Amino acid sequence: MNVWWIMIPIGILTFLARLSFIALLERIELPLAFQQALRFVPIAALSAIIAGELGSYNEALFISPFNPRLLAGILATGVAYWTKNIIWTIVAGMVALWVLELLV
Repeated sequence: MNVWWIMIPIGILTFLARLSFIALLERIELPLAFQQALRFVPIAALSAIIAGELGSYNEALFISPFNPRLLAGILATGVAYWTKNIIWTIVAGMVALWVLELLV
């Protein structure tokens, strides 16, 4: 029961922090260059997460041609570039990862 005394206020603070940005950005007009730059924030954040996962294997940095995650990621990147289809990209990346995990 003591955990709830911490979780509830932290949840409320998190909600208020996120709500403040929504409420604030609704009232002020950001410069066009800033608005255009903000469009790339989700892409940059997701890319950072994915790059960190592709470069690691067994909880360690492993940049090598024998890293199955890295090879599957490279293959998925190629499929994404040529097909422009998210379903084919995910399927190709996962199948490649499963096959490479069996081989390595």
